[in-house]
Amino acid sequence: MNQFFLILVGFFVLTNSIAFLMMWIDKGKAGKRSTQRISEGMMFFMATVFGSIGVYAGMYLFRHKTRKWYFIVGIPFIILQNIVFLLMIYFLVSGRFII
Repeated sequence: MNQFFLILVGFFVLTNSIAFLMMWIDKGKAGKRSTQRISEGMMFFMATVFGSIGVYAGMYLFRHKTRKWYFIVGIPFIILQNIVFLLMIYFLVSGRFII
């Protein structure tokens, strides 16, 4: 159980770090009017695979995608979905999940 928890936390930290860096890189490319930007679909994908906190932090730290309503509304919902899913995994693995 303890090793599984450490792997899960490590994956969570790594995914959020990558998502945060993606927002930073895309913000830099947006200022230069680059044609090779990171797609919004990729940002939402990273958010759904447990990188939502990194995307959210990058949004407001770099002031990137904060005018898009689907980022303002969608990313907090994905954060909630990630938290619920992680809690379900934790309770299933620990044997505390009651159906």
